[in-house]
Amino acid sequence: MATTETTGTEFSADASAIRPEEHAPPGIGPYELAWRRLKRDKVTLGFGLLFLVIVLACLLAPVYAHQIAHTGPGDNHITDQVRVGGKLKDVVSTAGIPIGPTWHSRFFLGADANGRDVAVRLLYGGRNSLEIGAIAMLLTMVLATIIGTVAGYFRGWPDAILGRALDLIWAFPVVILGVALGVALAVGGVNLGLFELKGNSLGVPAVIIGVVYVPYVAKPIRGQVLGLREREFIDAARTQGLGNLRIMASEVLPNVASTIIVFIPLILANAILLEAGLSYLGAGVQDPNPSWGTMISDGIRLIPSAIHLTFVPGFMLVLAVLGINVFGDGVRDALDPRSKVRIGRH
Repeated sequence: MATTETTGTEFSADASAIRPEEHAPPGIGPYELAWRRLKRDKVTLGFGLLFLVIVLACLLAPVYAHQIAHTGPGDNHITDQVRVGGKLKDVVSTAGIPIGPTWHSRFFLGADANGRDVAVRLLYGGRNSLEIGAIAMLLTMVLATIIGTVAGYFRGWPDAILGRALDLIWAFPVVILGVALGVALAVGGVNLGLFELKGNSLGVPAVIIGVVYVPYVAKPIRGQVLGLREREFIDAARTQGLGNLRIMASEVLPNVASTIIVFIPLILANAILLEAGLSYLGAGVQDPNPSWGTMISDGIRLIPSAIHLTFVPGFMLVLAVLGINVFGDGVRDALDPRSKVRIGRH
């Protein structure tokens, strides 16, 4: 009887800690309940909308370049002049200082040292940065889900081999490992037989970033699968004669889906940041392709005379990453308010 009373007291305390609006009526699934929580979080939705606006603007880069700026991301205008305030002004002065933001000319955000339109390069560079981040995120999530599920479910020698491979990658800081791989692959590219990537291809930094972040997702998934494989519903699936692959696909993966969903925006934000860092250091996006990281690297040489060359891409990078991170935190809280999922500092 004493045990029963204690259990009842603990249940009442847990139930009172849950807000009344979070009591789900019968038939309401966890994802619908998470969507209801997310809709109440206006800050999260606002930052998510901010990121979507940035994505849409970058996707419309060709429209802005051809219809408004009338130039491409690689077109030089060193000897050109534009009319500002009724006077002709050099795009790049004889001292090598480019024109700054001019609201009444086609160089809306100014030009760089080569006379290239900063606004056009900002949008095209954003397309490249977001594309690399998205590809890297997909690669990370696919590899990490497969490795973490297999290692956690089978344990034994598969866990030992895959775990040591993850530890090997984990041992290196992501920036140092990314720079080392970026410099090595920028010379000869990637040739795995089935596909080949040239050294200046956007796929090279995407593959590098996608690989270096695998341990940060695979290890939490592995830990969750280790706990799930001992649950009663897994034993019941084995009793019914289901094979290992079918159990992993139909029983294990649905139960780690919320963890995977939470990691998607977090990895996307970290991938975009790492791409900017690698490109700034010369180990990411290669000329003539622009990115936010390469624009910051090119503009830092002209500080303080042309501070807009670093401020504009840096500000856009901060907005994009901030939007993803805040939205990702909101999604995590909506799926599980008690969750502690984080990407560690590295």
